[in-house]
Amino acid sequence: MKRFLLAILFFVFFAAPSFAAHIKGGFFTYEYLGPGSGTNLRYKVTLTVYMICNPNAGQLSNPINFSIFDGGSNQFIQDVSVTITNQYNLGKSFDEPCITGDQSGCYYTVVVYDLASVELPATPNGYIISYQRCCRIAGINNIVNSGTVGNTFFTKIPGTSSNFHTNSSPNFLINDTAVVCNNSFFQYSFQASDRDGDSLSYSLCSANDGASQSAPAPVTAANPPYSAIPYQFPYNGPSPMGPGVTINSQTGLISGIAPNQTGEFVVCVCVNEYRNGVFIGTSRKELHIRVNDCNPLDAELLPSATTCDGFVVNFQNLAGSNPPGTEYLWTFGDPASGTLDTSSLITPSHTFTDTGIYFIKLKVSISGGICSDSAVMRLGVYPGFFPGFRYIGSCFINPQQFQDTSTANYGIINYWSWNFGDLSTLADTSHIQTPQWTYPGPGLKNITFIVSSSKGCIDTITQTIDVLDKSPLTIAFKDTLICIPDAVTLNAIGPGTFSWTPNIAITNGNTASPTVNPSTTTRYFVTQNDNGCINNDSVLVRVTDHVSLSTRADTTSCQGDPIQLSLVSNGLQYVWSPAVSLNNPNIPNPIATPTAPITTYRVLSRIGSCTAVDSLVIYTVPYPTVRLAPDTAICYNSPAQLYGTFRGTSFIWTPSQYLNNATIINPIAYPPRTTTFILSVFDTLGCPKPGRDSILITVNPKIRAYAGRDTIVVINQPLQFNGSGGVNYLWNPATGLNSTVINNPIGIYNASIDSVRYKLIVTDTIGCADSAYVTVKIFKTAPSVFVPSGFTPNNDGRNDTIYPIAVGIQKINYFSVFNRWGQLVFKTTADRHGWDGNINGKPQGTGVYVWMVSALDYLGNTIFLKGTVTLIR
Repeated sequence: MKRFLLAILFFVFFAAPSFAAHIKGGFFTYEYLGPGSGTNLRYKVTLTVYMICNPNAGQLSNPINFSIFDGGSNQFIQDVSVTITNQYNLGKSFDEPCITGDQSGCYYTVVVYDLASVELPATPNGYIISYQRCCRIAGINNIVNSGTVGNTFFTKIPGTSSNFHTNSSPNFLINDTAVVCNNSFFQYSFQASDRDGDSLSYSLCSANDGASQSAPAPVTAANPPYSAIPYQFPYNGPSPMGPGVTINSQTGLISGIAPNQTGEFVVCVCVNEYRNGVFIGTSRKELHIRVNDCNPLDAELLPSATTCDGFVVNFQNLAGSNPPGTEYLWTFGDPASGTLDTSSLITPSHTFTDTGIYFIKLKVSISGGICSDSAVMRLGVYPGFFPGFRYIGSCFINPQQFQDTSTANYGIINYWSWNFGDLSTLADTSHIQTPQWTYPGPGLKNITFIVSSSKGCIDTITQTIDVLDKSPLTIAFKDTLICIPDAVTLNAIGPGTFSWTPNIAITNGNTASPTVNPSTTTRYFVTQNDNGCINNDSVLVRVTDHVSLSTRADTTSCQGDPIQLSLVSNGLQYVWSPAVSLNNPNIPNPIATPTAPITTYRVLSRIGSCTAVDSLVIYTVPYPTVRLAPDTAICYNSPAQLYGTFRGTSFIWTPSQYLNNATIINPIAYPPRTTTFILSVFDTLGCPKPGRDSILITVNPKIRAYAGRDTIVVINQPLQFNGSGGVNYLWNPATGLNSTVINNPIGIYNASIDSVRYKLIVTDTIGCADSAYVTVKIFKTAPSVFVPSGFTPNNDGRNDTIYPIAVGIQKINYFSVFNRWGQLVFKTTADRHGWDGNINGKPQGTGVYVWMVSALDYLGNTIFLKGTVTLIR
């Protein structure tokens, strides 16, 4: 008994791998090869099965049977043994953008069973060819208990009754390592090709169950029809990834919002084949689409906001920083602003065209619009909100008055919130427009005022006020001087009443502005009373009986130079004369600019009714004279002759480093750039300052002639030249040119000319010259766009890009490159601007790509060309 039990366990242990979960999809195809013997028809039938990577021997059956059934009655006809003809691993060599984790590595082992030729009798109903195997991989999201569910692969060959018995089925591309972002938009091409050129229509359909854990590899498949796999709610065959994912019936492009659930999803696509509008048959293909978490891209805006500072509003994503390379699309909901209604900046600003409510939208995504997130904000734009308040107060024993001064251009001010900063209580708040508050003591108080309008504008103002311990008092002046017998009016500024002491030589001593006329120096004291707030201050009235005055000594100055006059005096007012050469005749130390050889200045100093007078003399001596030649211009890196005359005893040139001899009056200058040369002359006649003159030597920029890039034209095509670099132009030779003395001649060439090399001489306004060359090659063909047949983007500097070469073309409308799935990988409108073999920064492997170009020739005719190019790595 123990030996029998051991035998059972041994069988289970070694048999388990044969039906362990390993199937991941696949498809049948067939190809009509022609007539067979007699009335037989010959077909090639191929089964492609997707399995887990590197399956074990028990999972990888070889050979297998293709079970053939009657296409009308579904009755079994025969099994045909088929062996593996190809086996390879399919995976990714790169990591998908924006998806969490590393997606590189093996995805499937692809196993191909190829029945190279089978002869079948011609029948009206045709044939159904099937293969069944268990089990699918465990953990598939849209299948209930997927590890116990098998698979049925089948295809139907049409019979003679439909007259399509010579048909070949569509071919499916094998590029099925699809990984997409959860809860994000994606696209995946399921496009097939047809050998016969038939029309294809695509739909999502149910995958089929088949085989079981108890019989994982039946020798003969069960008779059709076949039942659908048990889908996990809410998924089903037409909706294998939920209602947000659909397929384009004409292109086979699967697109939509992926489920918010990570894992693998079985997707089955049915391809209906039509010829001249008549249905031929349906082919099916199953694959797995993997859904992974995406790198977090977040868009966050305030749900609602109001701007009141103006029509210009700055925006930012409140979610913080997103990964480098994140694309931003802002829509401001302001169509009247035209093209400015959108922005791709991270932190844009927008000027709204009017007041009102706008709905701001932000979308963040990575390149191509995938892995996106979005947010919406309701924004009110009501500029012209100006918050403010005014404070009126005396000492702390009296209430402090607060007045709201806020205004709003739109709506009304309807809310006030005051916090008076009284730390002795929590009750120091108010919600009325003009409150008051009495503080328990003096000091600095921090006032917080919040004000808002009916349009939602709100702002907070914080201001520090100084609550005094006494009434505010200001004295207009605290020290003054009078001359006997003059009087002076004192002035105290502030609220309340005033009293002045001592009561000596004073009139109106109980007012803010008494008049005093003491005979000796006296200090007057003032007391202020503002509702019990007391303050004190004083004014010193100094008394004199005369004005003292003494001016500076006579002096000599260079003619035309300013000189400061000065004096020593106790006066309070001054009058200088003559006033015409003074900057201000009523200050003690004015600036004089005398022009006469001898000028006497007189000054009167005053204290009230007392005055004094004094004077001084200014002698002027002319500057040394010097004169230079007019400013001039020279060519770059050329000399300039300087000419000068002077009257004096000595001279000096500056700067001297650009002169051949700075000690002669007429040196030669070699300035490297535009330079001002100054000649300073000195003499001994009494003016210690030099006379100066200057000459500006303008060094014209170096002429840089440009004749244009070498180019290609066809015969009789007008070629527009565009020389640049100067003012005057000369082209040589004159071959084909309508003019040789303009910068933009037009050249036209006949079949007798292969190429022309032109020399362009360019001069500026003073004759400085430079030259350049341009070569024109003439093609004896019709206008066209040439595209190389291959390129090697290995960054060796040779043949690294594929680009259009336009000949006889005035404009390239577009040059587009597509991969084998019809995806646009590159587009340009520029001649000789091309594709470097990368898609979104990822190098593409060796393969054939389709290019198309549309252009206008020089006559305005449209040219359309297409072809293929091979990328070689």
